[in-house]
Amino acid sequence: MLEVRRLRLLYELERQGTIAAVAEALHFSPSGVSQQLAQLESEVGVPLLERVGRGVRLTDAGRLLASHAGAVIRQLERAEAELSATRDRPGGTVRIATFQTAALALVPPMLDRLAAHPGLRVELAQAEPEQALPALLARDFDLIVSEEYPGVPAPVSGDVDRVDLCRDEMELVLPSGDGSARDADPLASAADHAWVMEPPGTMSREWATNVCRSAGFEPAVAFESGDMLVHRELAARGHAAAFLPRLLSQALPTTLATHPLNQARTIFTLVRRGRETHASVLAVREALGEALHDSAAVTRQLR
Repeated sequence: MLEVRRLRLLYELERQGTIAAVAEALHFSPSGVSQQLAQLESEVGVPLLERVGRGVRLTDAGRLLASHAGAVIRQLERAEAELSATRDRPGGTVRIATFQTAALALVPPMLDRLAAHPGLRVELAQAEPEQALPALLARDFDLIVSEEYPGVPAPVSGDVDRVDLCRDEMELVLPSGDGSARDADPLASAADHAWVMEPPGTMSREWATNVCRSAGFEPAVAFESGDMLVHRELAARGHAAAFLPRLLSQALPTTLATHPLNQARTIFTLVRRGRETHASVLAVREALGEALHDSAAVTRQLR
């Protein structure tokens, strides 16, 4: 009988591409991954890997077995999900990764809802979408809350199940008393402002830059931060123009000029395929949906 742990390493190697990436994703040493794969190769009796320069790649037999390994792993996820349905109530631990805005506006009311399930333990970590998906696939998390911006689609994987939560409207925030608030096109008139944006390489930064370029200017980014509360504070104090999601901009002082962009990011959850029917996952997704109804009250408390 082939060992599931070794099959998972082979499956991850097909997905990740290198021994080093598998080791980092699964918290092994590279030599440990190599030893386990060598043992698997010995068990099946056919070559699974071949050398290519300093790296390795899967042979035809390796790809075949990796495909079966993926099916086995997904089936085990389904088995766990079906077993969870035999319990009276959701229980166990659900590890969640979420980005900052959702952590502020949605997680507290979600936890309030989940208090009805005392056997369910939630562990939470803040992680940006670019890092959260690989961690989900590596089983560091059971569920992630992620985001997608117009024109910047989120990475797609056939190994995950996606459920959209909401569309969060994006708004342009300008300093109080700025004459551009009266202009027909506030975005175009904001070209001379200093801007605060997320760091390069993030989906948010790519979207924000594209929006400005579509309005005919290159944004003068004076401040970079992955912390949206920094964005909100700089905008509130008149130091920078900013794009803020509605979940955060609702908490701004009323003296600030906010302008709708007619664009919205999509907030959604991802779980590994086979786990979408797990009782605890269903409870968390339901609580997140209900938390959206409380989001306005939560953001008001952030002032």
